[in-house]
Amino acid sequence: MKHPLLTNSELEWSDVAANCRMNREREITGTNSYTADLKLNPLDFLMARVETHSNVRWLDLCCGSGRALIQADQYFRAQQQSIQIRGIDLVDLFQPVIDTTATLQLETASLHDWTTILKYDLITCVHGLHYVGDKLQLIAEAASWLKADGTLIAHLDLHNLQSSSCNWSAREKREFLQRSHLEYNTLRHILTCRGHQKLHFPCRYLGASDQAGPNFTGQPAVNSVYELLDDSGMK
Repeated sequence: MKHPLLTNSELEWSDVAANCRMNREREITGTNSYTADLKLNPLDFLMARVETHSNVRWLDLCCGSGRALIQADQYFRAQQQSIQIRGIDLVDLFQPVIDTTATLQLETASLHDWTTILKYDLITCVHGLHYVGDKLQLIAEAASWLKADGTLIAHLDLHNLQSSSCNWSAREKREFLQRSHLEYNTLRHILTCRGHQKLHFPCRYLGASDQAGPNFTGQPAVNSVYELLDDSGMK
């Protein structure tokens, strides 16, 4: 590797990991929104869940300022729907919540060690995985936080998954994810997991590089480097 690999704690001190440009102004709907980026409207998705599920929950990883979540909470309360919304971000730059609400929680935490015992109907990560060290571990954790019929949807640039010992092609990475029953849309750079899963990726995380340069977003990103076990990524 051209640059030494960083541990998770070292990465979190990097200006790249604490990117203040992503998710700070993104809204819930509209041109610059979760709906536009995910090609899924969280408001419609969650309102539909209310018809058939109790205790509907949405978890947003790397939520930025929380602006979209605040808007969503206001919308659901106006509809007299009690949908639990939780946002997690490494940096405490949340917008102020004018009305105190029991249905919205914005939390500052490291996703490298954050966990939950709750199960969620929807888990999103809008451009957040770009700045995470062990991306595969977070994907596995998030899949385990889903309800049996919940949905995880997250942006992932395959270029930011790297092998320490071989040229891991984009096709091989897609097949690697598909073997774990994960869908990947190459055009939109979106990973989807449908339903609660216990994932065990056959690889070992070695560390991260904050010298990856810009990815498809145009913003500097983080490369996650793995040792593939038993040529698992190449089959």
